[in-house]
Amino acid sequence: MTEKNKKAVVLLSGGLDSATILAIATDLGFQCHALTFSYGQRHSRETKSAEKVAKSLGAAEHRIVNIDLAAFGGSALTDSGIDVPKDSPDLDQTEKIPSTYVPARNTIFLSYALAWAEVLGAFDIFIGVNSTDYSGYPDCRAEFIEAFEKTANLATAAAIEKKGKYKVHTPIILMTKAQIIQAGTKLAVDYSLTHSCYDPNKEGSSCGRCDSCRLRLRGFAQAGINDPIEYVK
Repeated sequence: MTEKNKKAVVLLSGGLDSATILAIATDLGFQCHALTFSYGQRHSRETKSAEKVAKSLGAAEHRIVNIDLAAFGGSALTDSGIDVPKDSPDLDQTEKIPSTYVPARNTIFLSYALAWAEVLGAFDIFIGVNSTDYSGYPDCRAEFIEAFEKTANLATAAAIEKKGKYKVHTPIILMTKAQIIQAGTKLAVDYSLTHSCYDPNKEGSSCGRCDSCRLRLRGFAQAGINDPIEYVK
């Protein structure tokens, strides 16, 4: 079986990183099954973006799964009582884990992706983690991905029965945000469909001040490309 008819599960948040990942997986010839989560985050804007991105990039299938991480809280993204940090003085600090970290989120998302992959008969999972331009999240590191991949091959019937070996692909993990945008642009990603903001207004416009917005804006500026989404004036 070649990559041109191999299935892959692609985690798709609706942000620019995951949109680029879907484009990369598609370009490699995988039949992409996109997976998005409505997990109790502050807004539904990103799931709507994920739907548009999946359609524009020709995903074979797109599922939105409802889970409730807001039941536990512990993050500015799932607990309305915690403010989303704005205008942080040091955008590149990674020593202190920010309040926008959602406890165990990527572990949970990858577990769902693994479950779906096993049902599909797929052994490839794509995730848009990045350890170069990122906000200090521990579940965006290569060490975590390697550990999860090992777990996937210990914990599934398909792997134990030697039907295949699971691989978690992280093609943008060492790219800067500018490099990610440049790569996606070459693959015709429509970044106007994506959403990155942690705290958009009621109309869905991005705040321009949270870490995610600022990393995005800096990436587009460094790439020499105009960011096509709308920001709060």
